[in-house]
Amino acid sequence: MVSAIGVDLAGSPKNWTGLCYLDETLRCDTLRVHEDEEIMRFIGERSPDLVAIDAPLTLPREGSIQSMRECDKALMRMGLKPLPLTLRSMRLLTMRGIKLREKLESLGFKVIEVFPTGAQKILKISTKRDGIKRLREDLRRLGLKNLPEEVDGDILDAATCAFIGILYLKGLCIEVGDPDEGVIVIPRRFK
Repeated sequence: MVSAIGVDLAGSPKNWTGLCYLDETLRCDTLRVHEDEEIMRFIGERSPDLVAIDAPLTLPREGSIQSMRECDKALMRMGLKPLPLTLRSMRLLTMRGIKLREKLESLGFKVIEVFPTGAQKILKISTKRDGIKRLREDLRRLGLKNLPEEVDGDILDAATCAFIGILYLKGLCIEVGDPDEGVIVIPRRFK
């Protein structure tokens, strides 16, 4: 049975990071944490086939945070709007994401970068902006089980990340961008 963990990573440990473990039966196990050690413990205890992180996990080819990565440009061409790395909060998130990816990969975990808001649009479900309750109900309609009644956007985006991870493991996703620079995994568009 395949499994994935979704990480809705915060740029700073002062803010909450949402975590969601999901197996192919789509049963959720969720947690909110602050520190990288807590993220690593959650992942290590569950040993998933894949970790799907909502954060930039690479820098632009030019090495300057002022540049755009090909994967971000590709999402924009698709009508999806990732946040630019030029924002201070995104720079912090990127550096934390890169360090987390390196730690996880050094332990043998497969790690992918995902964009839950874009995936939610592709899957034609609500986003956090549409309301937490609507997004939670839409995720339940997709088959996710055991989502807490009292839930926030961090957990719901982590659940979306984990769902993308399961779709990826089943061959139902595409990678956009340049493999030498970094790719973002998104679900295939369904008709």
